[in-house]
Amino acid sequence: MVDDQENRVFKALGDLTRRRLLDCLRVSDGQTLGELCSQVDMARQSATQHLDILVQANLVTVVRRGRERLHFLNPVPIHEIQTRWISQFDMPRLEALDLITTQAEEYAMTDQSTTVPSYVYVTYIRATSEQVWRALTDADLTARYWGHANVSDWQPGSRWEHRRTDATGAVDVDGTVIESDQPTRLVITFGAPGEPADEQSLVTFLVEAHDDIVRLTVTHERLADENARGEIAHGWPAVLANLKSLLETGDVLPQSPWEMQPTN
Repeated sequence: MVDDQENRVFKALGDLTRRRLLDCLRVSDGQTLGELCSQVDMARQSATQHLDILVQANLVTVVRRGRERLHFLNPVPIHEIQTRWISQFDMPRLEALDLITTQAEEYAMTDQSTTVPSYVYVTYIRATSEQVWRALTDADLTARYWGHANVSDWQPGSRWEHRRTDATGAVDVDGTVIESDQPTRLVITFGAPGEPADEQSLVTFLVEAHDDIVRLTVTHERLADENARGEIAHGWPAVLANLKSLLETGDVLPQSPWEMQPTN
């Protein structure tokens, strides 16, 4: 199964047109089909075929906003290739794979006047929807993989708190539960304690089951600025990697992944 997924990724990256589409998303994430077609000078049908291959390889994620389908660059399979292959070679030998590393940007900034998600992250987990939902909402489980306990009754309109697990029990983040449709969809505001809900950012967890796996999509909207984008682009992949490890192996990663600093 792993080799099959890698084959899809390498096949997708092996085509110049598909690399151009990824470059377009790297520069400006969250584009419609029409916007992408205008940049690569291609008919909608042809572009759709290429995008379908990128989606199947999990290199592109599609998020619906009303009647529009917005396309986002997804770094997860590229990160997995880096882990398995790139680390085995010296840096001078990586020029042939430079495209992969440059396309591994894990964020999507958009104009604040729109409702386009500012950040989208997708991961696949060997678990059930109910297990993923519990991992997102159970205080004890969140404390294990996040280092903070997420505490709430998770009913629409209720407050939720991101509490430290030390003796202080301090609340570093809080918000309001906007939507709670167990076990498929959870929407919360996310911000500093006491900050008005309409000034906080917005996080949506979408849990989609397929046979023995779940696709977990996290969108983070209404980010304040570039610094906020950088923080969540570093934090979400680390937190979700720990969650995935906990559900698939029964334990979190041996070191806290958010403590790793990105290399330049």
